[in-house]
Amino acid sequence: MTNLTQNKEAALGVSTAIQNGEWDKLDKLLDENFTYTGDGLHFNKNEYMGFMQDMTLAFTNLKMEFTHVLVDDDQVTIKFISRAVNTGSFMGAPANKKNIEVQGINIRKIKDGKVMQEWQTTDLLGVMRQIGFGALLGYAIFVGLFKVKQKPAVRKSAEEMKKLKAKANKK
Repeated sequence: MTNLTQNKEAALGVSTAIQNGEWDKLDKLLDENFTYTGDGLHFNKNEYMGFMQDMTLAFTNLKMEFTHVLVDDDQVTIKFISRAVNTGSFMGAPANKKNIEVQGINIRKIKDGKVMQEWQTTDLLGVMRQIGFGALLGYAIFVGLFKVKQKPAVRKSAEEMKKLKAKANKK
């Protein structure tokens, strides 16, 4: 297997691990010094995993489609379309029970089979239109105008995720 193939598999493996809620697999794919930068957010490995866990709790039945995958040495670019149902609160916006579609692009830097860095951009205006422009706009203004820092996402254990999913399914 060539390095390019291994890099592609590692980069796509991150997305599929998130989609499938395979947090141990995701943990193994991300380097200990992993960093994420995207849509104004900056995360270390644990914050990234916590954010993705929160996202999968708020958006159920997550399915990802990878429409373009480009491998250039140690960097893999993925254009994606994610589809899910907004069943939980996310970033200040309440659940609306609607099917949503999110499009974006991420670039992942790979070294020795591990993802070192990720840069991502998402169609935030499209997301706002689908889950509630007012709630997200209010959140953005509040955070931007008053410089309020959102608490970093916290990585959850497998047991915590089970409990949170069970609680979400009862709603």
